Amino acid sequence: MQWTADTVQTEVVQLLEPFNPKGIELTPETDLSADLYMDSVAAMNLVMEIEDRFEIDIPISLLPDVNSLQDLVDVVLAQLSKD
Repeated sequence: MQWTADTVQTEVVQLLEPFNPKGIELTPETDLSADLYMDSVAAMNLVMEIEDRFEIDIPISLLPDVNSLQDLVDVVLAQLSKD
């Protein structure tokens, strides 16, 4: 599959659904910690789901810079472009 920013965002939003129990609207600006109340364990679970879905590895060193949905999409796109 050819991944684009839109298709990656759509997939990431789907993977985020289990972490969104309040059902808030997910936008590129959604703050994963503040808006979704994700803790470090949930964040690592999400990263594993994303790695499996996109067949990529996300270095843990990139995670401190991931705050929003857009940041997450950008990291996925960057990792996909390395393959």
